Amino acid sequence: MAEVDARPPKDVVYCGVCTLPPEYCEYGGTTKKCEDWLEKNHPSLHERLHDSTAAAATQLSELSVDAQKRAEKDAQKKAAKAEAQEARASEKRAASKVIIKRVERNKRKYVTEVSGLEGFGLDLKKIAKEFGKKFATGSSVTKTSSGGEEITVQGDVSDDILDWLLEHHEEIPEDNIEQVEDKKKKGGAAPPAV
Repeated sequence: MAEVDARPPKDVVYCGVCTLPPEYCEYGGTTKKCEDWLEKNHPSLHERLHDSTAAAATQLSELSVDAQKRAEKDAQKKAAKAEAQEARASEKRAASKVIIKRVERNKRKYVTEVSGLEGFGLDLKKIAKEFGKKFATGSSVTKTSSGGEEITVQGDVSDDILDWLLEHHEEIPEDNIEQVEDKKKKGGAAPPAV
């Protein structure tokens, strides 16, 4: 009969930002965010990995002088790259616009199209499902002709969607939300000649 391993299973901590174990966060590209998360959620592990100057000194002392200089340069490059990436992401969020468009289908039937939410890192399918529940109507994610995605909600709920977005997603500034009304052109009589 096979022997059973009596050791208890290990508890492995995974980073809440990059989902790697904290020892490997430096390879995830979000080093600063990962370090802040670790300091907030697991202070003892953060101290062991990041605050221990003695541990860093022993690791650096094991390297040659050239390797130490390269390690310092690499650390500076990674930090600068992470800051630049974060700045680009915040700049992109600031420039992104959420467009809530009320589209007339026929006579007094409307659909509401919401586009631009992906610029703020929101999951469109999840929000479409929430819209369907909140407004008790059909809601789906559809592809646009420009290659993006938008949420289409049955009914004229553009004002309600605006209020809901402002209430539930503070990361979207009110200035970045735009309401548009799209009416179908009526074909029939030509404009009068002057």
